[in-house]
Amino acid sequence: MASDPGLIRLLSASSTVCAVLLTLGVLAALHAPIPILVTGALTATVSTVAVTEPRPRDQAVTLAAGAPVTLAIMTIGTVLRPYRVVADVVFVLLIFSAIWIRRLGPRATSLGVFAFQIFFVTQFAETRVEQLPQLSLAVLVAFGSSALIRFAVLRSPPERTLARLQRAFRLRLAQVLDALIEVAECGPGAPRSERAVDVLHRYAARLHTGALMIQTRLGTGLPDERTAAVIQRRVTEAEMAVERLAILVLRVLRPGEDVDTLTRYPAKARPAASSIDARDTVMLPALISELRASRVLIGPDRQRPAGADSVEARDRLLGYRDDEHLPDASPAMQDVFRSTGDLAAALRGLGSEIEGDTLTSREQDQGRHAPGAERSPEEPTAEDPGAGREAVRKREGSRIRPTTRSALQVAAGSALAVVGGELLSPQRWYWAVFTCWVVFISATSTGEILVRGYRRLIGTVAGVVAGLALAALIGDDPWPAFALVILGVFGMYYTTAVSYTLMSFFVTTMIGMLYALLHALTPDVLVVRIEETALGIACGLAAALLVLPVRTRERTDQVLVDVLERLRDALSRSLARLGGEPGRNLAGPAHALNSSLDSLRQSVQPLITPISPLRSRRRTALCVLGWLETAAFHTRGLAATVDAMPAAARLGVDAWVVDEAARIDRNLAALIGHVAVRGEDGTALERGRGISARLGAGSGGARSVDVHTVRRVLRHLQHVDESIQGLARTLELPVRDAP
Repeated sequence: MASDPGLIRLLSASSTVCAVLLTLGVLAALHAPIPILVTGALTATVSTVAVTEPRPRDQAVTLAAGAPVTLAIMTIGTVLRPYRVVADVVFVLLIFSAIWIRRLGPRATSLGVFAFQIFFVTQFAETRVEQLPQLSLAVLVAFGSSALIRFAVLRSPPERTLARLQRAFRLRLAQVLDALIEVAECGPGAPRSERAVDVLHRYAARLHTGALMIQTRLGTGLPDERTAAVIQRRVTEAEMAVERLAILVLRVLRPGEDVDTLTRYPAKARPAASSIDARDTVMLPALISELRASRVLIGPDRQRPAGADSVEARDRLLGYRDDEHLPDASPAMQDVFRSTGDLAAALRGLGSEIEGDTLTSREQDQGRHAPGAERSPEEPTAEDPGAGREAVRKREGSRIRPTTRSALQVAAGSALAVVGGELLSPQRWYWAVFTCWVVFISATSTGEILVRGYRRLIGTVAGVVAGLALAALIGDDPWPAFALVILGVFGMYYTTAVSYTLMSFFVTTMIGMLYALLHALTPDVLVVRIEETALGIACGLAAALLVLPVRTRERTDQVLVDVLERLRDALSRSLARLGGEPGRNLAGPAHALNSSLDSLRQSVQPLITPISPLRSRRRTALCVLGWLETAAFHTRGLAATVDAMPAAARLGVDAWVVDEAARIDRNLAALIGHVAVRGEDGTALERGRGISARLGAGSGGARSVDVHTVRRVLRHLQHVDESIQGLARTLELPVRDAP
């Protein structure tokens, strides 16, 4: 549940396997020949995985529209198959159309996949015109099997998926605390301390991914926007609370390091670690005990009723927020204990939503008045995963659309792959075309295509070795080979979202087992598979370089500008709320920032991959990611803190707040302009000192909880400011003192 949130990958792979088995069973009962069985199985696969809408109603409409499209393409492909040149030309035109219509939305994307894959099947299975009645029956059986599995056997409505995602989030939260407890138990300088910290970083990244998945599914899983707003806020609060607790613990255990996020990018040089405070060493056992108490509050066994000890521990932890019973330790250690109280408060609010319980009327009222519960039309939709790409497209102005560019590139690459594949192996030419198609999926620059290509080649070579080894192991027994084919189908779709290399490995292994079933497996066949795969990658890369190329630098600059603009928007909204403006949506812009940052991570993959020979650009890309991760983390923390901040603790419209907000906004605008024009403007960033001075100011008799909340806001602002300046220095933009 924790490794596969929502069991989305498991259900996808299981649905595909079940649809294929059901289709094969029905067709075998009708005594269909091998080509019909192959066509039915491949059609069942496509009709299951190509439909991606979250709502069952939309899925049903797409399946209903896909059946006639599939029948029409099946007929065209079968009629044209004997005419090799005409079929190849139509195939290339079909590939162009399948990519071009993606601009129309997910349903058009699915129909395009249907068209491409089914035409491919007709060429692969060498279907004949006299088989069209049987082929049509196979298509209808495949679509019927897919619908039966999807809507009856393995039905997963959005509400159920969201509930599973919430439970997975709680489990990942528990994993983070388990890793943090291990870090504290190791203590500073222990041999296994670094390994424990690495595990903590990995689990924190997985927790963030889980939170994003919940936020993305809220729009379809919960039609009530008020309830969705409450859940989104509480998930964010829990994530920020446990991450802040982990950061504070690391600061105590590693006082010589400036730990400000749980990312591992080398944003700045780390000084040599100094020794831990003697008082903090004495308090470490007590800290570990309180961390374990926090872990008990998470579960994961929620069926067990909370006992008196749990209630007592929760109340004790909550008391730390008001400075009750704080230990005699350094201020950093006291902040850790206060943070355990914040986590306990976040967990208390998270509990009912994680279990999918109905909100009470009071909680619904909170959601009704929550910021962003009634979103204005011009605000960005937090659930739109393509918001970052759309913003980049709009900035490109009148230039060619990305879908048109991709369609032209894939069509050109496929044409090259058809010609080269025919010359290399007239019987296996389609492997090159299929490889050229898939390396372009989700790739937007030449570098991304290169990375996907080499990963596919590695997976293919490994799959060839595995296929030959398994074939030698099972001999002529067909049942183990058939079982391995089914396992290959499952593994292919279970690992697609995790590792492109693993997916390619399972595809090739499955092909080897299919040829073993047909008694046609030879080393030469699998060698051709490698050669055709390499040819398809080369053709795709050539098309990306020669046809309307998008350089990696150009793409990363576009996405970087988008990230900075979304950072600026999220920060300005939080500062506006801090200044007293009501009703501004904070969760939406924060989620849009995270989505855009995910796009940047994907775009810089060609630069940070270990095989990249450009070591200086790799270091720069890692530093940019590091500073942006820090700025995004503290912007999210600022939004969450301001959202939960009591009105009495608001900083109001003090002159220093206005000045600092204006300076940070000017810095971001200058940074955006610097990236947009690639360093051709002479604007410099301004360094301010107002936040540091305010952090050292007295409390003025305010309540301790309000004082600490205000200081937390200021620390988030300070880290955002420092990250922006660090990013500017990395991008060679000067930073000067404010006049």
